[in-house]
Amino acid sequence: MSLHPGVPRDALSSLEARLSRAAGDLDLHGRALGAYLGLAVGDALGATVEFMTPGEIRARHGVHDRIIGGGWLRLRPGAITDDTAMSLALGRAILQVGVVEARAAAEAFSAWMRTRPPDIGNTVRRGILRYRRTGETETPFNEQDAGNGACMRVLPAALATLGRPPPAMAAACRRQARVTHHHPLSDAGTLCVARMVQQALAGAGRRELIHGPVAELVRVHPAFRFRTRREENPSPFIVHTLRAVFQAVFDSDGFEDCLVDVVNRGGDADTTGAIAGMIAGALHGAGAIPARWSDALDPGVRREIQWQTPRLLQLAGAREGMDRD
Repeated sequence: MSLHPGVPRDALSSLEARLSRAAGDLDLHGRALGAYLGLAVGDALGATVEFMTPGEIRARHGVHDRIIGGGWLRLRPGAITDDTAMSLALGRAILQVGVVEARAAAEAFSAWMRTRPPDIGNTVRRGILRYRRTGETETPFNEQDAGNGACMRVLPAALATLGRPPPAMAAACRRQARVTHHHPLSDAGTLCVARMVQQALAGAGRRELIHGPVAELVRVHPAFRFRTRREENPSPFIVHTLRAVFQAVFDSDGFEDCLVDVVNRGGDADTTGAIAGMIAGALHGAGAIPARWSDALDPGVRREIQWQTPRLLQLAGAREGMDRD
């Protein structure tokens, strides 16, 4: 059943026709599903080695390239962390109200926190508790809020605003972000990743991404420049996170190489894996994700991703149809 009765049924196909410049047989849905599954797979793969150093990873795993659970959270194989869980919560909120709305996102994040998740960042926890206490959906600026927690969950907002004018898309990304994070570096990094995903969904390659959204990010915020040295053991600071992600995305040959590269750097490996996974998944499509990884993913998570993805795209198509009218 359509989420928006009365919106022309061909809205999504119109959006896909306008955006799809993909090479070969990669279509919009395949790239979007690759981004969402890539996020979850990168999260599950990286969780095993989160907060380990590269040397510790080599000593214990050699090259870590299997979804086996464990890690400091002692996860079962295929389990995900807050990166994917918050993304799914945001996706449900967007689909429930039909737009990227701050209050719906805040309520979804609050409900998720009530499940007592095994992993939740301090900034995220503080923002949700503030929302519960005050009802305000935008946390005040905080010098300590330049973490990666808003960026790791931005994918559903990127899918739902595909084809929207850039200012509207940027505002939607900030609405979900500032429930918990309010810092120029967090805002900029989150928007850059959303733009990279959207351009990759439209068929852009790595060259276009590096000379487009990434170059613009580095121009405005030079701290994100990433070619000077290899970013090892990246912290949750958005700058460290994205420098590692950019290096892995632009220096690897495909989806699998990208994710193995980034998670074996250690540090905040579930989040670097999740962000790299959503970008690489959008670039290469769902078919590029190794079956041993997608099959190992928690079945409930995989089913919800497969359910949300076309509906978020349908919402984007419906919104574009209304914008044209």
